[in-house]
Amino acid sequence: MRGSDPDATLHYLARMLAAGEDPRYIARRITIHAAEDVGLADPSVLSTAVAAQQAVALIGMPEAQLVLAEAALAVATAPKSNAVTVGIGEAAADVRAGRGGQVPAHLRDAHYAGAQRLGHGVGYRYPHDFPHGVVAQQYLPDELAGARYYRPTANGFEEQLGRRLAAIRRITRGRDQEPG
Repeated sequence: MRGSDPDATLHYLARMLAAGEDPRYIARRITIHAAEDVGLADPSVLSTAVAAQQAVALIGMPEAQLVLAEAALAVATAPKSNAVTVGIGEAAADVRAGRGGQVPAHLRDAHYAGAQRLGHGVGYRYPHDFPHGVVAQQYLPDELAGARYYRPTANGFEEQLGRRLAAIRRITRGRDQEPG
């Protein structure tokens, strides 16, 4: 699946089934590959894989082999991106290393008595009050301001997502704007 070879995908699926591998385990692995290897290059593949997991549990073998084959082929033939995997790995590494700092005061919960006195929620800008639902405001802690964990590839849907994300980052991290 990772190598985008549908014929090899079906061959190894058939071998696993013939060897008695639990179809639920196979469905789980297909779902993991949908997230890890396809990611947002084609977000629909994860839905296909999750539906396959559910179908395998409901119908069992031998019919489940058709469901597994369809989901495995969806992963194999989809555009690939591991940008999600890399991004969460980098963010987790920062967390493990103790990098993070405090949540900016304007993002802290302001729905309790005394919150405003502590500066919580003060200056928060509600994104839906601005064009495109995006507003210039700091979301990451000071220590991580400007960090970029998610870097979309040019593969599949991520190409379009990359253009949108560049525009969002120009707004959230750059120029200010007035409410719409």
